[in-house]
Amino acid sequence: MLNLLFVCSRNQLRSPTAEAMWQRRPGISARSAGTSPHARRPISPADIRWADVIFVMEPKHQHRLQANFARLLEHTPLHCLDIPDDYRCMDPALMALLEAKVAPYLTSSVAKR
Repeated sequence: MLNLLFVCSRNQLRSPTAEAMWQRRPGISARSAGTSPHARRPISPADIRWADVIFVMEPKHQHRLQANFARLLEHTPLHCLDIPDDYRCMDPALMALLEAKVAPYLTSSVAKR
């Protein structure tokens, strides 16, 4: 099982969409969280430890994770998808973008296992 963690700011639109999309795939377990303390589900050290691969939506999320969890991230791949906060939850355009941006990383992650 490959554990994927998707992170945005408030865990309301982008990362829950990604979680719902990838959770349906065989061999993948997905979670989502937010970097804001006011997120629907704030990210925790347990989330970082659980993840095999972490995807953030914007560079600011990557910076926050590196500032708050540097040691925990040392051996976990962290990828920035560069997806702006311009979409609704489960927006078909967002889903297509997530598919196009996440899939190439998963091919290489699965190959390394």
